[in-house]
Amino acid sequence: MARPRRVAVLVNPAARGRAPRRAVADAVARLVAAGIEAVVVGGVHAADSARMLRGALDEGVDAVVSAGGDGTVHIALQELSGTAVPLAVLPVGTGNDFAAALGIRSVDQALRLILTGRTRAVDVARVDRAGLPSVLFGTILAAGFDSRVNDRANRMRHPRGQARYTLALLAEFTRLHSEPFRVTWTDADGRRHEIADDLVLAAVANGRSYGGGIPIAPDADVADGLLDLVVVRDVSRRRMLRFLPSAYRGTHWRIREVSMQRARMVRIEADGVTGYADGDAVGPLPLTVSVLPGVLRVFSD
Repeated sequence: MARPRRVAVLVNPAARGRAPRRAVADAVARLVAAGIEAVVVGGVHAADSARMLRGALDEGVDAVVSAGGDGTVHIALQELSGTAVPLAVLPVGTGNDFAAALGIRSVDQALRLILTGRTRAVDVARVDRAGLPSVLFGTILAAGFDSRVNDRANRMRHPRGQARYTLALLAEFTRLHSEPFRVTWTDADGRRHEIADDLVLAAVANGRSYGGGIPIAPDADVADGLLDLVVVRDVSRRRMLRFLPSAYRGTHWRIREVSMQRARMVRIEADGVTGYADGDAVGPLPLTVSVLPGVLRVFSD
């Protein structure tokens, strides 16, 4: 597409620290200096931000710039998927896993992509929830050990980035346990499969990483039209000590308790377990996840 003339910049007003705010202000100034009109939107909570973004879209913008982490991207996905309006991602949040999935490592790179107008289509995942509207996500849905880590990390104020997730992970490790899950999925050829077993975690991935860079699904590709399912069966703490560092390296697939599958649809069932997607709670299991191929346009090489 051509360089956008008017963009909505979606910000996270709850972002802590001066550095993210400075980065956003500098990025907006650079867009304006390049002749792009920038309308900054962002409410006091996610629903307010979504409402303001819808207002900007109704008024007319050529693109949306997500200036935050995966939570900010999550808001934008709900409004942009299935439309012709592309999304640019400035990686200035606590976790920037969706930006990483697009190959975007810096604000400079993201701005260059906006100015050149280079876009492509990527997949989004949809979560269907009993009694609730469906919700979309861009990175990973986690249930079990990793969702409890997400919950703890979200309650922590310090430190920032991956260090926060690592500390939360270590704290939850002391309470490690498996629980009965039923996981069913449809593979790329339409065949149905099922696991009914005690699991430590189950994750459904559109992107390859969560927690600020942990490649739990190292082969996941946001543009392949498929999801990656990762399950970890019942494992001792001693064996889990081997799993954790290998997960950070993306080599945990070598451990016998870990299995990975490609799927078009995944349903996860367990009692008393909450699913987290893009780092935020989406609701209690059961949850059904489906891939929506190519429904989102993004600024990316």
